[in-house]
Amino acid sequence: MSPKEAARSSTRFCADQHENGEPSKSTQSRRPEYIPNRIDDPNYVRIFDTTLRDGEQSPGATLTSKEKLDIARQLAKLRVDIIEAGFPVASPDDFDAVRSIAMDVGNNVDEDGYVPVICGLSRTIIRDLEVAWEAVKLAKRPRVHTFLATSAIHMEHKLKMTPDQVVENAVKAVRHLRSLGCTDIEFSPEDAGRSDPKFLYRVLAAVIEAGATTLNIPDTTGWNLPHEFGGLIADLIANTPGADKVVFSTHCQNDLGLSTANSLAGAMAGARQIECTINGIGERAGNASLEEVVMAINKRGAQQMGGLRTGIRPVHIISTSKMVSDYSGMMVQPHKAIVGANAFAHESGIHQDGMLKSKDTYEIIRPEEIGLTRQDDAGIVMGKHSGRNALRTKLQALGFDLAQDQLDDVFKRFKSLADKKKNVTDEDVLALVSDEVHQPEKLWDLLGLQVVCGTMGLPTATVRMLGPDGIARTATGMGTGPVDAAYKAIDALVRVQVQLSEYTMTSVTEGIEALASTRVSIRPVGGHADQGFVIHAQGGSTQRSFSGSGANEDIVVASARAYVSALNKLIAFMAASQRAAGAAAANALADEPEMAPTH
Repeated sequence: MSPKEAARSSTRFCADQHENGEPSKSTQSRRPEYIPNRIDDPNYVRIFDTTLRDGEQSPGATLTSKEKLDIARQLAKLRVDIIEAGFPVASPDDFDAVRSIAMDVGNNVDEDGYVPVICGLSRTIIRDLEVAWEAVKLAKRPRVHTFLATSAIHMEHKLKMTPDQVVENAVKAVRHLRSLGCTDIEFSPEDAGRSDPKFLYRVLAAVIEAGATTLNIPDTTGWNLPHEFGGLIADLIANTPGADKVVFSTHCQNDLGLSTANSLAGAMAGARQIECTINGIGERAGNASLEEVVMAINKRGAQQMGGLRTGIRPVHIISTSKMVSDYSGMMVQPHKAIVGANAFAHESGIHQDGMLKSKDTYEIIRPEEIGLTRQDDAGIVMGKHSGRNALRTKLQALGFDLAQDQLDDVFKRFKSLADKKKNVTDEDVLALVSDEVHQPEKLWDLLGLQVVCGTMGLPTATVRMLGPDGIARTATGMGTGPVDAAYKAIDALVRVQVQLSEYTMTSVTEGIEALASTRVSIRPVGGHADQGFVIHAQGGSTQRSFSGSGANEDIVVASARAYVSALNKLIAFMAASQRAAGAAAANALADEPEMAPTH
């Protein structure tokens, strides 16, 4: 069943949606023309996705440049309005990632004229501003987002600046961006949720006059309650001089579990941009969840929010969620709204009875709307007799349109699994996609693994791996258990010093034949730890960690695949950082003035 067929299966869904998940023209107008400082449709809410910036600041959520580009392409498929691609000044690799997204996704205009705005984050420091603009300026619609704290506690303890200095600094930053040629400028008064509203009127009016086009109001610490935050937005719109010349935005953290509620309260109070992330990932307790915000507006916007709407295509939510989870290593909790494994599971007898009589009894969202298909509704039972076409159809129904080589890789694994299991479930197929497609470049490839373990001797593992030079090598390791032994054998070949910081293993489905899905997180140690492996974020800096995932019927093999995946990501990042640093050094040398001859 394709996404279009899945959508047609729900008459309730078709009443107000196209088959591709976009709002029906019969009930809602099309996406308004993009103008930085205004939205001509008063009910349209822009979705600003910051998964690649705020989301990557989650501990352990390091992404490679290739993964960031893949996610950006998926976000464009989802039809987000703005992609905050990163913090360009954080490192040469971050700069290259933002620039590549700007050049690729930021110039890929589709048939109806849609192309996302590509945004880079910057402090109000001149060098930051220039690096951010340099990173995004080649996009068709570039934006720079600059921020400066405005709460008394931040100004006193972090910035050590007076209110006058904060206003002067903010205005100087916006004017400098204008002088560079940037005409789409977003300004955030960090910790606005705990700032004096009268001071906010002043600083926001000043940056509007300087040329800002979007004013983002962050609840940086997740302190506000919905009625407080909605009241703050309404208050700022009513009392800030020039408020009618800009778009107001929300950015709500989830420290009290209120980020989605606060974001919606802000939109209902007049904000027309919501900043959010896929799966709600982000610093500390995370950010407002894109899927929650979008589906709340999708379901209740017309009746309870004065007609609010977005341009998001919900049918791509599940595949985007899966990609972000696989690449970031941030697992989605089972009871997570919209995208959690239990979101459409009904175990209570009363609930099951109601569902059998009418799905409307306990489901306010049909799974087909967000890209899920039910095993019994699809009519396709996957097993050892299924062919490539059946697998392709199943993958398309799950939201994945794979290239032929990717399909071939997944099909090989599928046939191997189908020989061992009577029926291959959707969860199995998703696990295979994660293990074959959502993986970093294979610098090292696990060719074979054998372990000897038990109570009669020291666990021993032998691994055979294909190296970056195309040569297959074999090594043996001994450890406290079979997984530890396998990791020591892999270390003997790869020769990169790392520390295993996290290891989790789950069963994809029930039963003795179930696939094992393993996730690991590693950090560089020794001589590798100082080679650019530091994340510089708004709240400070932390050491990067690298996650990997693997799936197999054998727990030890799944564990080894996950470990190799994480190592490949670390090694690729190390190589990219060294290349970027070398290029930066060469450019700096070229820019230096020639020395006058001495006599």
